[in-house]
Formats: sequence, structure tokens, C-alpha cells
Amino acid sequence: MQLATRRVAEALGRCEPEPLTLPVRSLDHADHVLKTTLMGHPELAADHLLHPEAVRDLPAVVSSIARRATLLIEKERLRDCGEYELEDRIVRRARIYKSVLELMLNLVGVERAWARIDEDCADLALRSLLSALEEWEEGEREELGEPAVLAGVIRRELERARRVNKGKSMVAAMAAEIEKGLRGDSLARSFVEAAKKVLAENFYRRAYEAGICKFGNDYALGLRWLRHLGFVQVSTNPVLAARAYDDDPELWEAFKKYASKVLSSEHPEWFTEPEKYVDDLAMEATRFALLENFYVFRVPFVLSDYHDGLVSYQLNPLIAHDAEKSVEAVRVFVERLERDLAVYDEYLWWGYSVPEKGRPNLVVKVAAAYPAAIEIAERINSMGVGQNITLSYTVSQEVLAGAAALRGMAKAAKKGIVPTQTYDTNMGGRLEDHLREALAAKLLLESLGRLGEEERRRLLDRLASKLGVKLEEWNEARRKGLEAAVEYLCSVRVLGRSLLRPEYVEALTEAGAFGSRADVEKLLERWERAIALSGTYVAKRVYEIFFAPWNRGKWVEYLVKTVGIAREQAELVLDRFDLLPASKRKPIDTLLALSSLNVTNTEFPDHQLNVVEAARGLSLEELRESVAKPLGGNELELLMQLEDFVKAYEASPETVELLREAGIEQGYGHRGVSSNDWPSYGPCAKTLREFTNAYLAFRSKVVELAKEVGRASKNR
Repeated sequence: MQLATRRVAEALGRCEPEPLTLPVRSLDHADHVLKTTLMGHPELAADHLLHPEAVRDLPAVVSSIARRATLLIEKERLRDCGEYELEDRIVRRARIYKSVLELMLNLVGVERAWARIDEDCADLALRSLLSALEEWEEGEREELGEPAVLAGVIRRELERARRVNKGKSMVAAMAAEIEKGLRGDSLARSFVEAAKKVLAENFYRRAYEAGICKFGNDYALGLRWLRHLGFVQVSTNPVLAARAYDDDPELWEAFKKYASKVLSSEHPEWFTEPEKYVDDLAMEATRFALLENFYVFRVPFVLSDYHDGLVSYQLNPLIAHDAEKSVEAVRVFVERLERDLAVYDEYLWWGYSVPEKGRPNLVVKVAAAYPAAIEIAERINSMGVGQNITLSYTVSQEVLAGAAALRGMAKAAKKGIVPTQTYDTNMGGRLEDHLREALAAKLLLESLGRLGEEERRRLLDRLASKLGVKLEEWNEARRKGLEAAVEYLCSVRVLGRSLLRPEYVEALTEAGAFGSRADVEKLLERWERAIALSGTYVAKRVYEIFFAPWNRGKWVEYLVKTVGIAREQAELVLDRFDLLPASKRKPIDTLLALSSLNVTNTEFPDHQLNVVEAARGLSLEELRESVAKPLGGNELELLMQLEDFVKAYEASPETVELLREAGIEQGYGHRGVSSNDWPSYGPCAKTLREFTNAYLAFRSKVVELAKEVGRASKNR
């Protein structure tokens, strides 16, 4: 009998998992794993054994899983059955293989340590599972001529990994490396060995296990592979949520089915008047896209007592200025999410002692583009909901909103609520982009000032042409005036992320304001080196303000005094507050911002690839506590000539006042951007526009889907 591996993948794609329903009816842990697997939740089934209470009986449970699965596979041979029954048997067998493979990946990943499974116990379980899988593989060879089902399962998983960021990702590279190690005559063993090697040698895995830093992912797909490496957080925003749907067509189809089956019955009004409930629909579409993220990170979240395993959700940017509406939106989102997670947890932790099921492993992204972020951060943290300050580029934003988060966490602790880990984002790459754009425009305008009107026009036209600008876009930019035209040409979208782009260098040289081409290049090289460190300078200063040995204890005292909690509670709160360097553009943005305490670096999928490459040849000890190490050179002196960098790097008057209240008297300046000016501060305004436009586009797409679902329900 011949069976194509492609058919296995297609069958798995067609077969929907059964819904998780209560009560859970399982006899023992092995029975629970198999039942959950066959319901179509093999990852959940594998994760079920990641609990310290499972350790004592793990070899026996694994033995029972292997025995019962073998009986089922023997019973459900793939020969001599009808077409419909054949597909059903393929799916059931594939789910068993998937569950066993996931369990083995958990045991060779960092999850083993999280669940406190010792190496000897894990090795024994691995040997048993691999022996069973090899026997099933050999049985397929005898029955089908090749292990088509096993190959189909592995092929599907590697294809999904290669899909992350359209293949431009560390996860995709890991999948390619694993695929190279596959051997047709020993598929199961070669897959496990290749995966184990790839995971063990990865820079992020080694850095995490050595206590160099914690890491997160700035993307919604591929998280299970990253969890095996020790990643403990995922950040999303409207742009990334929409991209997840674009990159994974199956996700969009799944949401359409969910909207038709579940949402249309729970909220029929959403589908009769979708424009009226457009934000509710967008919230549900985002929540649905992130559900798998929440599921993946349930294990570290619960096992770390809410310290790791967080998923960030971006508040609707249209209400980010309104504290009341934002806090209410958080409450609604938490309520809906907790309903799903409570059911999931019943399956994940069945038979174990878990103090709280369903508590969302959620941090809410609060946009520090508005002063309201300070109130929002304090209030939601006091509810026991973590937060991720975002659209934050400056010391004043990150300190004022961060201190508010600490106060909120302290209020939660005072009520006996274990505070959720929370994050203070430093979007250094976006600050860098803004400073480069502003400087490029300033230098170009200064150069043009030496020329007559006609010469200026010709030079800009040539520059636009050489940069590949579409004529209609360029004409539109020119109609807005000289400054607008120059800003357009110097934007990241057109000029890119380097002042040394040859076309730009040539334009400055031609204008003659800064000397020869060599002089221009030397000038721009100095500025490029400085701007490349701008975000890192801000991150290092924020880290010092909160976590330097001479400041850390002062924040503990501040919380004790202002909130009235015990010192031990204040220390717990501070321990659960991390600086989150984000929006990275180059490897040094990560490598210069590492710490074993209070730092989580969140990374784009392609950035991870660049970091892995840049870290080759570096010892981990060279990188230890890099965030606390001063930067050499005169780049800071140069940056202080830029007004918008000064606004980012120095404290604002209100920040100075807060620091004095906390007993911090170091000189951090006083020219930082004030909270009232956050909305108009360059990078804030630019990013908020981008996120708002992305949200509106995503929202429109969801409304169209709702209309389609509404029409279909009328026709039924």
C-alpha cells in the first residue's frame, strides 16, 4: 500500500480538533495524555507531563502511554479499510506521533528544568519514547513501504516552522538545519537527534541557561520552538497581529470558523451590525490569533508563579488616551481570556495541585504616547494584570510609567494578589530611526540652503530618482513644500537605515556644504556610529535608575513608604519588573543590553538570526551584565547635540521630582520630554500613526469577515 506524506499533512489540516469540554473524564495521567491527543490537542497532551508532581511517576506514565498507543496502532492498521476510515486512522496515528515528538522535545528543551525533571529521569523517558516511535516507524515500513505518517507529521511541523516571518527567521533556519539531519532509514531517531543538537547549540539557549539574560519574541508564530530554547515572553502589536494572519492562512480560516460557530451565537448583534461593534470584533480577532501563544506559555507562567511565560496584547490605540475606556477594555479582555484559559488549564493541569486555574498570562501593552499611560499602568497592575509599557523611547516615559506600574503591583501585593511580571519597554530601534531621519533631513536642508531654487529642485529630483521613488509619490511630496519633500526623502521608508547610503552621500557632496565626498563620508560615519547607540544609551540609563545597586534599594523603600507594604513584598514587586529592550535593528542592540536581573530582551525573528551570527566566537562571560557596562568613545557627546536625543536621554522636571521622592539624587538632567508633550514627540507620533493605521486596516478586514459570516448565517 502506498501513502503519500503530503496526504498526511493535508488530512491533519482538514481535521479539526474536538473542543475542550468540562468535566475532564480521565482515568490516569497516561489515559489523559492519550485522550487529549486523540481529541486533536497533542501539544497540550505533551505539556501535561511538565509538572513537578509528574516527576516521580514519569517513567511509569511514559511506559503506559507507549503500551496503550502501541495497542491502538496495532488495532488501527492502515491497510484493508475504507477511504473515510483510512483518513480517520491516519489522523489518529499522526496525532499520537505528534504528541510523542512534542513530549521528547520538551524533555530535551529547557522545559525539563522548569518542571524539575532530573536528567536521569528524562533520559529514561526519552529512551522509552524513542524506542516506541522507532518500532511504530518500522511497522509503517512493513505496512506501507515507508513511514509515510511519521514523515508527514515531521514534514508538516518543519513546514510550519519555515513559515515564520516568511522564512526570514531563526526558527526557519532551525527547521532547515533539522531537515538536513534527517535520515530516511531512521527518521524518528534522526529527527530527535538533530532537534536536540540544534536546540542545545543555539546561542539563546546557552545564554538563558547560563543566566546571561531572559528573552522574548516580537512575533506571534513559532513560539513552541522558542520556548524549547528558554524564551519566556512574546510581544505583539497591531502590525504583528495582522502579519500573523497574513503569514498563516490557516489561522484566518480558523478564526472564520470560530466566528461562525461561536461568536455569532454568543454575540449575534456583532454580525448584523458589524460596524457598530467593530472594536469588539477586532479584539476577538486579536485574542484568537494570540490564543495559541497563551497556551504555549501556560507552562512557564504557572510553574514560575506568574514570573515568566507572558503574552502581550496591545490596547486599542484609538482609546489609548482615555484611562477609563482603556481599563474597561482590559477588564473585558481578561474576562473573555480567563474563560478559555480556565478550560485549557483543567486539561493541562488535570490531577495536579495548581492554586489558580485560568489566570491570564497576559501583559497589556499600554502606549506611553499619552500621559494617561501613567494612570492605566498603575490601575491594571493593581488588578493583578501585568502591563508592557510601549511606544516608549525616553527616560521620562519609562521612569514615570514604570514607577506607576511598580505602585500598582505593590497595591496588588498589599491585597494578597501575587503580582504578574510586568515590562518597561525601551523601543531603541525606533528612536534610532527617528534621530537618523531628523538628522538626515537637517543636513540635507542645510546643504540646500547654499543653492538657488532651481538647483535645489534639480538636486532633489535626481536624489528621488536614484532612490527609486515613484514619480506620483514624489510629486505629492513636493507639493507640500521643501521641508516636507526633504523629510519624505530622508524617511526610513525611502532612505533606509543608513546615513551612508551612496545616493544621499552624493547629494550632500554635490551641494558642497560639507566639503569633499571623503569629508561627507567621515562626517556621516561619526553620526551613524553615534545614532546606532542612541537607544542603547537610553536603555542603560533607565536600567541604572531602577536597578543599579545604589538605586535598587531606594525603590524598595519608596514602595514601602508610598504603598505601605512589607519590605519582602516590595522586593518581590521589583523582582517582577523588567526592562524590555525592543524594536532592535542590529545585534549590538541585544548584546549591549544583557543582564541576569530585570532585563528581558525581545527580538524580531530575523533579528534573532543576526544575533546568533554576531555572537559566534564571543564567550558568554564577555556578555554578562553588559547593560551595566559603560560605553566608550565620544558618541554620547555627539548625540547630545541632537535636541530629540536630549529629550530622550535626560529626565524631565516631573521625573526629577519623582526620583527625589524615591531618594535618588544623581544628575540625570532635566531637559527630558514632559508627559504633556509625549503625544507630539517625534517617534511617539510616528509609531502611533503606524499602529493606528495598522489597527484600522486590520479592523476593516475583520468587519468584512463579519459581514460574510452574517450573510452566510442568514442563508442557512
